[in-house]
Amino acid sequence: MPMRDILTRYHADMPETSADISRAASDRAKKIKVILFDVDGVLTDGGIWLFPALAGNSSASMVEAKGFHAHDGTAISLARLGGMKCGIITKRISETVALRARDLRMEYVYMGQAHKMQAIREILAKEQITLDQVAYVGDDIIDLPVMRVCGLAIAVANARAEVKAAAHFVTANAGGHGAGRDAVEFILQAKNLLSSVVEQYIDERNPIPASMDIGQGGI
Repeated sequence: MPMRDILTRYHADMPETSADISRAASDRAKKIKVILFDVDGVLTDGGIWLFPALAGNSSASMVEAKGFHAHDGTAISLARLGGMKCGIITKRISETVALRARDLRMEYVYMGQAHKMQAIREILAKEQITLDQVAYVGDDIIDLPVMRVCGLAIAVANARAEVKAAAHFVTANAGGHGAGRDAVEFILQAKNLLSSVVEQYIDERNPIPASMDIGQGGI
C-alpha cells in the first residue's frame, strides 16, 4: 500500500486531537495482558555485529553480537510484577537473542519468523486471550501485519514512517536506548500500576522472586 494511502487511512481512523489520541491509546493499554517486542531496532539499536568464528568451530562461520539496554531489562521485570507476560518475535535467528531472552525470563521467544502473525496466533491460543489484549512494539515494515490488528501498536522513536503511522503510541526513546521501557511504563501507567510496581520492585522487604530475577544469563 502506498505511503500516502497508509497515512490517509491512519488519520481518518484516529481521533483528531493529540489529547484524544493519547486517551485512546491509554484505553487500549488498560486491556493488555501480553507485551511482544521485535528485536533489531527495538530492543537493540538495529546494529548487527558479525565476527569470524574461532578456528575449529564447525558449528558456525560467524558469531553475531548485539547490544541491549539495561533499562529494557528492568522493564520486563516491571511488566511481570504488573501481571503481564512478555515475549519477542523476530525474523533473525540468533543465539545472542536467545541468551538475552533467557536472561530476562521471557515467556515467549519466537525467532525465524518471516510472518509474525503465525506466532501471534499461537500465543493467543496458549494464553486464551484476544488480539485486543496484546501489545506489540515494532520499528519496520515486517511488523505492520501485527501492528494493524493488535490491541496496542507501539512504534519506537526511530521507526520507519509507515510503522509510526500504524501506531497508537510512539516511544520517546529510540530502539536500543530504552524504548522497551517506555512501552512498558506507558501500559503500566494506563493501568494505574506504575507507581505501585516500582515500589514493589525496590522494596527490600519484598524481594523479587528468583523466577522474576534478571541478569543470570551470562551476558
